Amino acid sequence: MQRRTLLKAGLALGALGSLPLGAHRAFADESLTFYGLKSMSGAFASYGKYADMGSRLAIAEYPQLLGHPLTYKVIDTEGNAGKAVRKVQEAIGQDGARFFQGCTLSSSALAVSKEIHKAGGVFMTPVGADEITGKDCNSSTFRWSVPTYGAIRETLIPMIRQLPQAKRWYTITPQYVFGDALLDNARKVFAEFGVEHIGNSYHSLQEQEFSGYLTNAIAAKPDVLVLLNFGSQASNALRQAVNFGIKDRMHVLMVWSAGLDQFQELGSDMLEGAYLGAQYWHQVDTPLNQQLVAATQKAYGINPNYPLAADYIGTKVMLEAIVKAGSLDGAAVSAALQGMRFQGPTGEELIRPGDHQVLKDYYLLRGKAQGQMRDEDDLAEVISSGRSFVELDHTGCTLA
Repeated sequence: MQRRTLLKAGLALGALGSLPLGAHRAFADESLTFYGLKSMSGAFASYGKYADMGSRLAIAEYPQLLGHPLTYKVIDTEGNAGKAVRKVQEAIGQDGARFFQGCTLSSSALAVSKEIHKAGGVFMTPVGADEITGKDCNSSTFRWSVPTYGAIRETLIPMIRQLPQAKRWYTITPQYVFGDALLDNARKVFAEFGVEHIGNSYHSLQEQEFSGYLTNAIAAKPDVLVLLNFGSQASNALRQAVNFGIKDRMHVLMVWSAGLDQFQELGSDMLEGAYLGAQYWHQVDTPLNQQLVAATQKAYGINPNYPLAADYIGTKVMLEAIVKAGSLDGAAVSAALQGMRFQGPTGEELIRPGDHQVLKDYYLLRGKAQGQMRDEDDLAEVISSGRSFVELDHTGCTLA
């Protein structure tokens, strides 16, 4: 992240840090507290920072809900499922918490969703593992981001069609629930389109050195290298791949990027010619996205990135559902969310009633050369976009 952007974002976040409304402390028993589950420390702290900024931006639009003063509290999940569950249990048991949004890791989201459901709360998350709206779904949990199934199909299939000569593909995968879900869906696409999956390298969630995996990929001589990791791991894998000269030997696809913040960190030299999957891109021309870009620039002096946009719309939709329900009862708010249509960053979006998955676009971008950039954030162009979701009767989801 550029120092200029960090300074502007940090100053603005400090200004918004007073969102818990101290003027209403005398009426604390009547206040509504909304909880943001953010990885404010640990390996994904940079993601959590921007996710928190997005939630705060949405909260600022609702100083009151149903006559109740609105307070916002952050729970630092630390990128750890066990710690996230303990903190959520404490918030439920001690504070009567019932409205939650966020999580960075799928493992954390899957764990806390069960606790929130048991307590009769409501939870919206942007994580990617198919199980969230699949076999581990429940009536209290909703997901904004496209799951791994859609992310794979909206990146691999357009590339396969655009690059018919690319028949040999190699994958590098983090060995945990999210990575395994991406790999499983990728293998299905390879089989469906007659593409040869010539190898895969697994790595741990803590790995940051990828030279050995990249050496294995080069030896296999693929036409396309597919990075199935996320965040700093994906950045380091791409950076090291470029240093190995891999972009001169094969095409490179990062299936699940973090968007603008990650691209700024990498820079155009690293991104040029690379294919990049994205849940969100700030240049998409939709009414809500235009509003979000303007609000983010005003509040923080930056353009919105994926974690900011995801947690902004997740928080906003939950607050709108509370208003729609006219109630602070978790079941009533969950019912209001089911089938809700709304203007989202990608256009009109819909919460599918059968599994609580938001139906929205996923994007395939390609990194631009520096000479093609119109401004410092114009780091990629949209190659394609679309919606791919498992049919309801194949999700494995059964809502009580």
